[in-house]
Amino acid sequence: MGTHSYSRCWVHLIWGTLNRERILKKDAAAQVSRYLSEYAESKKIYMKINFVNPDHVHVLLDLPTHLPLDEVVQLLKGSSSHWINAHALIADKFA
Repeated sequence: MGTHSYSRCWVHLIWGTLNRERILKKDAAAQVSRYLSEYAESKKIYMKINFVNPDHVHVLLDLPTHLPLDEVVQLLKGSSSHWINAHALIADKFA
């Protein structure tokens, strides 16, 4: 019999908008939430849940063994910021 190992590391990430501005209104927040879920799935990151507030985002995920934490954070923050700007979800440039 071979040995099998199992790894699970739950991570709660929180990040805010620039200057904690309350710019993600309800409709935009719902779209960003859906995007984050789909993007995480495409990167093979198990995201248990996310919640997008007007001025910050919460994400609970199982840190994959194939990606370091800083890369996961950069992927989620960077791609969602780019996606928000590409889809003009807010009047100004999102940061």
